[in-house]
Amino acid sequence: MFVVRNAILDDHESLIRLARTVHSNNLPADSNSLHDILTLSRASFKGEVDPRDRQYVFVLVDTDSDRVVGTSCLIAGKGSEKMPRLVLKVRKREHYSRDLQTGHVQITLQLCQDSSGSTEVGGLVLAPSHRGTPDRLGSLLSKVRFSFMGTCPELFSERIIGEIMGALTPDGRTMLWDHLGRRFINLSYREADAFSRTSKEFITSLFPEVEIYASLLPAEARRLIGHVSPDAVPALRMLERLGFHHIDEVDPFDGGPYLEAVRDEIPLVRATSTTSFKGVVSATDELTQSIVCTHRGSDFRAIKSGVKLEGEALCLPEEAAKALGLKPGMSVSWTPQESSSGLADQSSAGQESLTT
Repeated sequence: MFVVRNAILDDHESLIRLARTVHSNNLPADSNSLHDILTLSRASFKGEVDPRDRQYVFVLVDTDSDRVVGTSCLIAGKGSEKMPRLVLKVRKREHYSRDLQTGHVQITLQLCQDSSGSTEVGGLVLAPSHRGTPDRLGSLLSKVRFSFMGTCPELFSERIIGEIMGALTPDGRTMLWDHLGRRFINLSYREADAFSRTSKEFITSLFPEVEIYASLLPAEARRLIGHVSPDAVPALRMLERLGFHHIDEVDPFDGGPYLEAVRDEIPLVRATSTTSFKGVVSATDELTQSIVCTHRGSDFRAIKSGVKLEGEALCLPEEAAKALGLKPGMSVSWTPQESSSGLADQSSAGQESLTT
């Protein structure tokens, strides 16, 4: 069985190994940075920090081996006055000559700062050995964030954003940064990306404030504007099926697109409800496939299981109830899978490696 739970400090080495399989902005393969994230996540689940500063890290555990095989996260408030979210605003500019009776449309890029504190879904990484399996574990890792959000929506912004990873070269470079960002900031893509986790000042001070015409860039760099990594395509499709739509913003480092949705309009958030656990039911009964989760203190657990409602109380198969540590009368939340608006297990989400 696979169980999603809150990350703990002891997951550090497992998460470092996962981080090294991909490049993820929200799951750095740097020991100190990851330790800080796990420390913040622990305090977030305990409710010890301001809701706007919280970051919740989830891990997927194979209970047969007790091995962490995946992770995802929720950043409650991305972008503040001290640490704004930096994006390249993408615009279309029309130019027309009356004398020549001709014109053209140009794409421009402009560095902008967002300090609105939108909630970001990200950090979705699944071990290569567990991608593309019938269990569709990438789907579970993605959806559990919205189920959690549905149990306590007041802790999150009304605006939910997702950044999809842009395409990198095999050696971890991006032509967009090489031909744009590095013209003004003499750091490699990885150096600039790592430094930006602790400071945005170097970007806002050195990058031009004016619009830059994309036509001045080589074609290989222009093609990366709004383009996603092949590994991230399933993540993109998953968010689109949940009602996320593209906005005119891309990441200034790799050009990956941003999507957004309204929290209370996301089907998984809207359909999540909390009730009490009544008892066990036979796994052979007619059950509704759902994400079922418990949140007691700082301890969070979630699984994919069939459920049965008896009145307003929830019944689960014995194995599922045991995995969640449920006893009759305990509080339990559930999200029926049909609430995924066509998403449920129809995508290749098991191949998904990351959203950010």
